[in-house]
Amino acid sequence: MVDQLNIHQSESLVRLVAERCEIKTDLGIKKKIGILKSLKTRAAFLSDTNHRIRFVYIPKHTSWLNQIECWFSILMRRLLKRGNFTSTADLKQKILDFITYYNHTFAQPFQWKFEGFSDQG
Repeated sequence: MVDQLNIHQSESLVRLVAERCEIKTDLGIKKKIGILKSLKTRAAFLSDTNHRIRFVYIPKHTSWLNQIECWFSILMRRLLKRGNFTSTADLKQKILDFITYYNHTFAQPFQWKFEGFSDQG
């Protein structure tokens, strides 16, 4: 599940999904023709239920997803970006240690404010 940001409908993501799903269809040309033509056509391809990898798009302002993305951003900046890991087991342990440290030291609710969509248009 992903929100509807442009990055979740990118040309490179379409190409990656096509490659991983072994889809040999001509993808077209970005902003011109085919699957790559627009965000709408790329989203339709990425959410196709016939593919092994399928994206489910949720509303842009879904609060729990925004909060999870905030937390993963913290994890990325404080641990993963400059981290040095000797194995996947080492990575897993360092993430678990970071979670414990973060929860004891910094954890507090994220302030999420979305007033809703305006009825004016």
